[in-house]
Amino acid sequence: MPARPVGPRATVRAVALATHLGPTVAVTVVAALLAVVADVPAGRVTLVTVAVLAGQISIGWSNDWLDADRDRAVGRADKPVVQGAVAPSLLRVLALGSAAAAVVLSLLLGWVPGLLLLVLVASGWAYNAGLKRTAASPLPYVTGFGALPAGVVAAAPGTPAAPWWLVAAGAALGAAAHLANVAPDLEDDLATGVRGLPHRLGPRVSAVTGAVVLGGASLVLVLGPAGPPTATAWGCLVVAVPAVVVAALAGTARFRRLAFPAVLLLAVLDVALLVAGGAAVT
Repeated sequence: MPARPVGPRATVRAVALATHLGPTVAVTVVAALLAVVADVPAGRVTLVTVAVLAGQISIGWSNDWLDADRDRAVGRADKPVVQGAVAPSLLRVLALGSAAAAVVLSLLLGWVPGLLLLVLVASGWAYNAGLKRTAASPLPYVTGFGALPAGVVAAAPGTPAAPWWLVAAGAALGAAAHLANVAPDLEDDLATGVRGLPHRLGPRVSAVTGAVVLGGASLVLVLGPAGPPTATAWGCLVVAVPAVVVAALAGTARFRRLAFPAVLLLAVLDVALLVAGGAAVT
């Protein structure tokens, strides 16, 4: 698709879309809600939120910059770069700038929370830079989303350690998100030399695996905290059922594009229920 002249407003819209707006907003909201659960002071909640947002924006922009040639090769008309609405060189500058901002903002929280939050940023960049092409493709998701709750909780006064079940649930949700995110683009990826773990497993096995991992994450959130599960904890399991079903069906063409939004929505709802139930995460 040839590039075409675009005005400033269209460029701004294209740049915003290139952040991968849905996942960026979902992860940022999860971080903000977790900070509330962890009793992080209001000012630091804002700092956590802005730091995570900067990191996620940098990951989205780096993805569309680094994948520009691949996306053009398979005609990804949903990508602003392919539409000619934004140049990869601009996304490169923006990605590096927002990554630098994420480093500064994260470290303002202190070394421990800052470095943990930057594990998520580094994981996203590593995935975009090449790990997506290997059998270790889930690793950045598992590492990054396991580190996210640990970093947010560490931002609370006294730098507490996040409970094991919260980190485990984050890592499992990350793995499920990876398997669901790749599902719609399996054929295009294979055509351009990307053979991550979901591509090697195949669409149906990958979908079932993602559903099992997603269900496991919800079980950990219910059964992990000390004491008997609360009503809101069981609510996590209830809201997980539709998402798990959609994830299991991601091996079929009809449900491929629904699985990833379902995982993201479940992650936000799970943390929202933790907030509503007053769960102790510190």
